[in-house]
Amino acid sequence: MTGASPRVGAVVVDYNVGPPLKEAVLSLLDDGITDLVVVENGAPGSTAAALGELAEQVLIVAPGENVGFGAGVNRGVAELDGDVELVVVSNPDVRVHRGAIMGLTDALVAHPEWGIAGPTIVGTNGAVYPSVRRFPSPLDAVGHALLGLITPENRFSRRYRSSGTRPDGGVDWVSGAFFVIRHGAFEQLGGFDEAYFMFAEDIDLCWRAHKAGVGVGVAPTAIVTHTEGVARRAHPYKMLVAHHRSALRFANVSTTGVARAALPVAALVLGVRLIGAVMMASFRRVLGSMGR
Repeated sequence: MTGASPRVGAVVVDYNVGPPLKEAVLSLLDDGITDLVVVENGAPGSTAAALGELAEQVLIVAPGENVGFGAGVNRGVAELDGDVELVVVSNPDVRVHRGAIMGLTDALVAHPEWGIAGPTIVGTNGAVYPSVRRFPSPLDAVGHALLGLITPENRFSRRYRSSGTRPDGGVDWVSGAFFVIRHGAFEQLGGFDEAYFMFAEDIDLCWRAHKAGVGVGVAPTAIVTHTEGVARRAHPYKMLVAHHRSALRFANVSTTGVARAALPVAALVLGVRLIGAVMMASFRRVLGSMGR
């Protein structure tokens, strides 16, 4: 990175989100982003319609189909100018608080060993979301998968969602809902693995980053608000399948040695969890239709 303030671009992947997209883009523009690409994974014309007059201030990339989150980011980054040194990756339902981009930029300037930095993510109620996490041990992964749906505060899920500090002062991984990555690091890592359609592409990217010697850190004073689940509510069952399929893929690519013998067990556990998640989602939809 140069001695001057690094040039920062942003990529937002939209999937029929509607009004929240305009708020997300406006917050990025207001916080100093000038190179902004929005990838339209949804219906043709939906992104421009949602942005209104803001559509003229961004570049809209339309793959013509829903290519998935990671693949959408890859296509967006490919359209950024080569002079962009840092790339913000954002969900379409995130609102950036003033100064967040500078906070993330300052963190990467202060920590040249980091290639990725995440902010503090809060929900619409102001509660901090566990967006900084440790790579799960096999035991914690299984415990979280089996118990997380019915007892979210079980010890396995608590450890899975906990943040930890690595020897370099960084962390294991940060949420893909919003983070900044050095453009060079993104290219070095080959971007997101497009085999992940949705979910776990962020933990996979950070896993590969650490293996390549690229650190991951956090800028705690950089704040963004995430209205979680705006897009997934329209297709809850497809999202559940994608979530569990991605979890199994990450288990497969990250497990080595004798631990690989347990992968069939992991597949079975995730299958059981998927069945439970679908049943719970169906039950909630029935209750919702009954007005309860």
